[in-house]
Amino acid sequence: MAENDGREGVVMVSNEQSPDLPREELLEVLAQQRAGLRNAVRGLTETQAAAQPTASSLCAGGLIKHVARTERGWISVRLAGRPDPDPPSPEHWDAEFRLGTGENLPSALALYDEVARETEEIVRALPDLDYAVKLPEAPWFPPNATWTARRILLHLIAETARHAGHADIIRESLDGATAYELLASG
Repeated sequence: MAENDGREGVVMVSNEQSPDLPREELLEVLAQQRAGLRNAVRGLTETQAAAQPTASSLCAGGLIKHVARTERGWISVRLAGRPDPDPPSPEHWDAEFRLGTGENLPSALALYDEVARETEEIVRALPDLDYAVKLPEAPWFPPNATWTARRILLHLIAETARHAGHADIIRESLDGATAYELLASG
């Protein structure tokens, strides 16, 4: 609830009427980062979406696929305990960042939309953001470590923003288009 505190142009925000404001704010910021990533691939051809125009082996379409699968892994699989319909292969980790046979940009974007809906449904159904889950066994996590839903959302926001930046660089390398130009073009 927003209220004017009597000073010109100053508005105070209160959580009294909306106890889930932090949850909704985190979901909103994640949605904004997703939109930035989606914007970077808008209008690309299939050839451009699969191209690797920089020194890295990343491609714009592969980044969409990777971020969608990563978000599903953290939210649907780890947080909600659902089975992973397409688990990553540690032997072929680099395939996570490319569009493979039968994959294309529209299918990667459709997966991303599906994952976004799953994420919002699961996060809104949690009792609170302090709900914690055990982290997977991995050399980069301490043994028996846990993360809260809040920490997982913050991690996904950072991961999505990082890859949106990668996609911006790839896009500019492909056709010179910048994020600002793409947003302005509608």
